[in-house]
Amino acid sequence: MSDAFTTRVLNVATGSTERIADLTRDCEAFLREAAAGRDGLLNVFVPHATAGIAIIETGAGSDDDLLAALHTLLPADDRWQHRHGSPGHGRDHVLPAVVPPHATLPVLNGRLELGTWQSVCLVDTNRDNPERQVRLSFLG
Repeated sequence: MSDAFTTRVLNVATGSTERIADLTRDCEAFLREAAAGRDGLLNVFVPHATAGIAIIETGAGSDDDLLAALHTLLPADDRWQHRHGSPGHGRDHVLPAVVPPHATLPVLNGRLELGTWQSVCLVDTNRDNPERQVRLSFLG
């Protein structure tokens, strides 16, 4: 594979509770190596049917607000056709339609181009899957 494309897989332990995991530092560390000061694009992809990638503010309550909003939009109850796993697990399979499993972000001079309060986050509402993989790919 050429130097123009580099990829790495992160292993993220999300545990047995709903969680929003901030991946920004992992993305920045990857870009220090992969981008080496170049411009390009970072693609963040979670290859799971029950998780997503969001660009949000963290640490000021927005991450909890997002989980609360997802509870309102996608309640963990018995209304879902998809019924294996924990009660309400069917909603986890609908999550990627609301929070997509990917994000593509600009990289300038080897640095992630985020707004002041933006973070790259893994959104995982599936309590049945405590380990996730996230693929980071740089094209530049």
